[in-house]
Amino acid sequence: MTHPARLETLADLRVEIDCIDSELHQLLIKRGEIIHRLIEAKARQGGGSAFRPGREADMMRSLVSRHSGLLPLDTVESIWRIIISTFTFVQSPYAVHADVSGGDARMRDCCRFHFGFTVPYQPHVDANAVTEAVSRSTGDLGLVPVAPGPASSGWWTRLKAPQAPKIIARLPFVERPDHPAGTPLFVVAHPLAESAVRDVIVYDVSLDGAAMPPQGRLEQLEADIIAAAEGPQGSLLVSAPGAVSRAALADAFAVNEAAIVEIGGHAARCAAEEARRDPAPFAVAQ
Repeated sequence: MTHPARLETLADLRVEIDCIDSELHQLLIKRGEIIHRLIEAKARQGGGSAFRPGREADMMRSLVSRHSGLLPLDTVESIWRIIISTFTFVQSPYAVHADVSGGDARMRDCCRFHFGFTVPYQPHVDANAVTEAVSRSTGDLGLVPVAPGPASSGWWTRLKAPQAPKIIARLPFVERPDHPAGTPLFVVAHPLAESAVRDVIVYDVSLDGAAMPPQGRLEQLEADIIAAAEGPQGSLLVSAPGAVSRAALADAFAVNEAAIVEIGGHAARCAAEEARRDPAPFAVAQ
């Protein structure tokens, strides 16, 4: 039995908490020093995008897989998202342009959860305005709901040109039913060369009068029709695993391969239960 004189007091516990808080702050300062060296190293190597969506996805999945204890996962994920996004901003300042056609409050909450308060937030009337703003910028991001409103019909067709912005990520990186910022979002940016993720490829498919394919053919390819544009061209927003070829999609849709244009890609979707059950594939790259 513990002697009464040796029982921890509230003061003892608060001292321990203060020590941990100080260590956390010092580690953030140290992280900032490493980021400074990273900026210098990139400058010597000719620069490069500060965005690493594949690495971020792996980091968040690894975080979920190892988390335990009293602190809610929502809080931990939000803290890490803010750390990552803010240090990315320190490397290369950027703004986030958001499609608020479905409501500003929801998009603002999602933006603040994923990017914090340091990164500027720019609301726009629809997804077309978002892609236009990203196109005019030097390195900004755009947020577009995976299921946008009618005002944004066919927005993805603006991503077809080789130098046009592309889809680089899908948020949240780890999905769960009670996610506080769980609205599925596409992240749009200028094309990434060395850091693009191709677990899932997103396409514009122009049916040009062709009939919609049988659902079974798409299921065999694990492909999804995400949205359809209004109008006679019948443009579809389609996602498929990176291993599925354009030729296979063209065959499924009964169209010429030229009618299928790649407009981006993102990390494979992952549920929180999956990340906790099998953390090995999500080890953070060094």
